[in-house]
Amino acid sequence: MIGKVVTGKSFGGCIRYVVQKHDSVILDAAGVRMQQVNQIINDFNLQRKYNPNLGKAVGHIALSWSANDLSKLNDEVMVSMAKEYLQKMKIKDTQYLIVKHQDKEHPHIHIIYNRVNNDGKTISDKFEKQRNVQVAKELTLKHGLYLSPGKQQVKRQQLKGQDKVKYELYDAIKSACRKVKNINELKKALAKQGIVTHLKYKSGSNEVQGISFSKGVYKFKGSEIDRSLSYAKLSLAIAQQQIKPERSLAEQLQEVQKRKPATYLKREPETHYLKKTISVSTELFGGLLANRPEEDYVPLTKIKKKQEHKKSRGISR
Repeated sequence: MIGKVVTGKSFGGCIRYVVQKHDSVILDAAGVRMQQVNQIINDFNLQRKYNPNLGKAVGHIALSWSANDLSKLNDEVMVSMAKEYLQKMKIKDTQYLIVKHQDKEHPHIHIIYNRVNNDGKTISDKFEKQRNVQVAKELTLKHGLYLSPGKQQVKRQQLKGQDKVKYELYDAIKSACRKVKNINELKKALAKQGIVTHLKYKSGSNEVQGISFSKGVYKFKGSEIDRSLSYAKLSLAIAQQQIKPERSLAEQLQEVQKRKPATYLKREPETHYLKKTISVSTELFGGLLANRPEEDYVPLTKIKKKQEHKKSRGISR
């Protein structure tokens, strides 16, 4: 389940779009008559007059479920979940209209509500986009609904306007992050694609507190696009990819086996120096065997003389 929340100025335009769309069905309403479109519009506008200074009095929410949830949903269930959603969003004691659309493969409904409540007070839209994400996920988990594995499953070609730009930003930022070494390089890479990066600094200092991205007329905080795109998480992700993972001993030995073994031989006919054969990478062991000085190779004759001297003195070893 996902929600999309917008506010507007015209009840007439919003209600006509929602109610008069082909195959639309009014499922439920509160505080308004449902017989005719003009009656619905008039009832919303009448209550709006209790708070004439509120310019954007129109609240519009689209709730969508996955096609995987079709067997769990019917009109009654969707209305029940819509009311639960409104309560958790603190949208209560006001007029609302719930309408089902059937023009997509996935089930979805539209909720129009009056931001001027029954007492003439304003229903706040502060942090509504963040609360919307939280509430939609909470209800999805509570009712055992399908939870999308991520943005990769979203059908980009069906997106429009703000949603389309948001996903374009997500794809561009994620791709650019894999090719840069710091935030400044990220800004330059995104600028080539028409994306402007905005850094928010702590008052009176050079400490960065947040990051936003804009394309055309749309601007979003990094965390609004995706939680992984906040300034802190972006910086950490870019820094971590600069650290090359240390190769394991198994990987090093596999590389050694691919190399041609090197044989080192030091010999003089008179003294019969020991033959040293090395079948491992001298680079792996720091060249300890390949670069040993000549005196480390003990002549056989000296070994024999030393052994005979010990025997003559009664020393067994």
